[in-house]
Amino acid sequence: MNKFLKEFKDRGFFYQCTSEEDLSRLLDKEKINGYIGFDCTAESLHVGSLLQIMCLRLLQKHGHRPIVLLGGGTTRIGDPSGKDKTRKILNEKEIDKNIKNIEKILKNFLDVTNPKIKPIFVNNYSWLKGLNYISFLRDIGKHFTINKMLSFDSVKTRLDREQSLSYMEFNYMILQAYDFLELNKNKNCTLQIGGSDQWGNIVNGVELIKRYSNKQAYGLTTPLITLASGAKMGKTEAGAIWLDKKFLSAYDYWQFWRNTDDRDVLKFLKIFTDLETNEINDLEKKNINELKILLANKTTEMLHGKKAAQNSEQAAREAFSGIAIGSNLPSIKIKSKELKKEINIIDLIILSKLENSKSEIRRLLKGNAVKINDKLISDEKLIINNELLNKNYLKLSIGKKRHLKIEID
Repeated sequence: MNKFLKEFKDRGFFYQCTSEEDLSRLLDKEKINGYIGFDCTAESLHVGSLLQIMCLRLLQKHGHRPIVLLGGGTTRIGDPSGKDKTRKILNEKEIDKNIKNIEKILKNFLDVTNPKIKPIFVNNYSWLKGLNYISFLRDIGKHFTINKMLSFDSVKTRLDREQSLSYMEFNYMILQAYDFLELNKNKNCTLQIGGSDQWGNIVNGVELIKRYSNKQAYGLTTPLITLASGAKMGKTEAGAIWLDKKFLSAYDYWQFWRNTDDRDVLKFLKIFTDLETNEINDLEKKNINELKILLANKTTEMLHGKKAAQNSEQAAREAFSGIAIGSNLPSIKIKSKELKKEINIIDLIILSKLENSKSEIRRLLKGNAVKINDKLISDEKLIINNELLNKNYLKLSIGKKRHLKIEID
């Protein structure tokens, strides 16, 4: 088996492949261009996109060149895969802003200096915006049958639930197949990688290329990553785990990985770090907390840099050891005039964004889960005043894992 495909499988990336033996022979023979598409519905990607990003890194590791397709065109329609309803349509300005920010995030993960494997960034709006509807139906639409389109999960699931599916969304799979054809013609792209829910769309692209130009292309899908608990990867009570520090600090990102379920640690080391698989297998008997710190450091270093990972680990150690104010803790600033308004503990926690529900904060206070400067707080009417400050700052803690330094400006 080809080395790229072997490692793809060893790391747990593999779900399905079209013509696997032929793809293996091609990868042994030459370096290829392979693409993954990303929706641009938000300003940042979240950790649910991380497996696809690791696939791009693996392509580069084996000398292949990744193409990153940013869906400026298809985002205007919305992929129905896994969706219960039509998604909100963004305006052009919002989409362009999202594209720029997502490209910046992806460059943190990819080698952008080596000209042989440097990623090619494309926006499918550049070829979709000028399509002539009649010509498109005649030249591309003729290769698709309604019977087959109705059989794909992305469509079938919505119809089985008797949930509406707009004609606009129904066309998404044709446009994604057309994207693959365009990249095959103009960027010599022979491989598309995507999540398992994209299988039908990817197969459509492979078949369209075969029918339209009689060329062989390939599709490869990854499994849906779930936690040992059964929950979906990247979804937490606090919300999405964003890959942009504007929305999630390096420390909180580090803590997300540090809090990984024991049963998931080795699997996640294989999927979300660059550690060699044989090295990870040798770690199996190590202390589980050491492995969690290793996972948190490696993942945070990849996105935020080595210094941020080290600072996050140190901040966590300081918080855990009870040092009154950890110098590396994430911090926020509040105006001194807020104190003069007699801000209480509930309002302070809401201001800190550690929690946003007053009823939940009251429950935490009653359950002895809230601390200021490592001292338990149970009085929901406690007023934050100068007596609680230590040189114009204080440490707010919720439970054992959420800590914040609040500076008074």
